[in-house]
Amino acid sequence: MLAAILTALIPLGNANAERNWAATLYAGQLTDETLGNVLRADFSMEDAYWVGLGLTRRIYTYRHYFDLEVEGQVNKFFGDQDNWEFDFLGYVRWLPFPWDRYLDTSFAAGAGLSYATSVPEVEVQNQGDSAKFLGALSFEFTFALPRIPQWNLVAGIHHRSGAGGTFSGIRSASNGFDIGIRFWF
Repeated sequence: MLAAILTALIPLGNANAERNWAATLYAGQLTDETLGNVLRADFSMEDAYWVGLGLTRRIYTYRHYFDLEVEGQVNKFFGDQDNWEFDFLGYVRWLPFPWDRYLDTSFAAGAGLSYATSVPEVEVQNQGDSAKFLGALSFEFTFALPRIPQWNLVAGIHHRSGAGGTFSGIRSASNGFDIGIRFWF
């Protein structure tokens, strides 16, 4: 019953409507390991969390195969890490999956820049050193019901690092998992 009421309140849109902007609200938790170990599922979770807001702009679509996007993010960390972080990333988003008519899915990989208002404590604790200004990577899956394509569930990996020493001689910094909700408008 509650699901029927909530579904009735969600604005339905034309699936083909042009929506090039999105806002995302998300929350995440840091791990204690490098990106390689996180991808191999060899990590523990830290007592360091964040909440964030992202603003995305789709800038190009190629034949329903992929999108190019840019995104700005504002994140507030708390727990064992207490700072603000500002990220700007460019994304390539792969669009077609065989099951899209049942659950519209996309995968995106992004790279860009990250600025923390103070040197993040957890990064120093886990990697020995860090810096305010580093590179950023992001990998995410999104899921949407075809009936309400403007609403997406987002799940991803958030990564900050020195890009192999390019930024301040830092090699690795932090990795975390996030989940959120995105609205395309």
